[in-house]
Amino acid sequence: MSFEIAKEFPWAASGTTTYLNAAATGPLPARTVSELDRWTRLRAEPWKIALDEQFAALAKARGLCAGLVGADSDEIALVPNTSTGLNIAAQVLPIAREKVILGYDGEFPANVYPWMAIQRRGGARYEQLSLLPNGLPDWDALPARLDRGDVAVVAISWVSFVSGDRADLAAIGTMCRDRKIWFVVDAIQGVGTTLLDVHACHVDILSCGAQKWLLSPWGSGFCYVRRELIQMLEPRTVGWLSVRGAEDFSHMLEYDLTYEDDARRFEVATIPYQDMVGMDSSLELLHEIGLDAVASRIHALAGRLVEGMSAIPTLSLVTPRDASRRAGIVSFRAKDAETISRRLNEHNVSHSIRGGGVIRFAPHIYNTEQQIDRVLALLDG
Repeated sequence: MSFEIAKEFPWAASGTTTYLNAAATGPLPARTVSELDRWTRLRAEPWKIALDEQFAALAKARGLCAGLVGADSDEIALVPNTSTGLNIAAQVLPIAREKVILGYDGEFPANVYPWMAIQRRGGARYEQLSLLPNGLPDWDALPARLDRGDVAVVAISWVSFVSGDRADLAAIGTMCRDRKIWFVVDAIQGVGTTLLDVHACHVDILSCGAQKWLLSPWGSGFCYVRRELIQMLEPRTVGWLSVRGAEDFSHMLEYDLTYEDDARRFEVATIPYQDMVGMDSSLELLHEIGLDAVASRIHALAGRLVEGMSAIPTLSLVTPRDASRRAGIVSFRAKDAETISRRLNEHNVSHSIRGGGVIRFAPHIYNTEQQIDRVLALLDG
């Protein structure tokens, strides 16, 4: 990797902690901490912050986020979390009440409740396809369900937060486009781990918080809206910066409700500048290393975990062995999951434990092969 772990993640270089929990909260690089500290000091004396500097930080963030998913910066709205972007989708897409919003069982609740709320209000029905006995989505069941002709929206996670299963967005997006179905993606567990081109995948709206794999502050994230949709979709929550010319304060009191031509119409001010500035620093690091290099590193470490776990008879791998269906999350099931979790904690291995005896690892660029091997040795107890 073309960066110094010790410089950006000094705690990782010390060897005292093995952090395998980026799917929960990503650690902040040293440069991000420094920039957040600088902006906190400025915030204490706000007369030192030029308004142009604030707006420039947001513009920079949109460009960096766009580069993560193959979008253009005018298709990016800055949001504080994944839920906000998914609620934008639920609020603005024209969904007839007799139609169906389709997802899968096992979705993270952020991509369930906005659609359930539509049904509760008397709108379209929310339906979830069942998982296979192994806990993975039955992707083969999707085309036949779509062919029934009543689905208006497919709303899925790119990567499952439990199993780590990675959906084939290009295939699903093509199915949706051919049937004139809206395609909405919760991408928080995929962006930063795997390269993505939202245009090629025919994604209509994608939402991604930046606090996990993007190593950014809480309160930072983005929502992609396909350019062709932007001007046909009207915001349901309107902020004072949603309208054209809002940054020119001399016309503020003219009250002209003409929305921005780009995705900024979906932003609701005041946006958390400090969090977005922190995100700028973290995304700059990822872009400097190279998104392909970051993805390759994460996939290599995840693959090492998968292969090692597969050789331990007491563990049952939940994550697919097929590399094309994986991203950065690697999960396994064990009868004595709580005992294993305690052992990992005793050796300062940070991880997540989920229901049903599932333990989840999520390595990132600051991890090493040696750390992975030590963890596998602990699992083989």
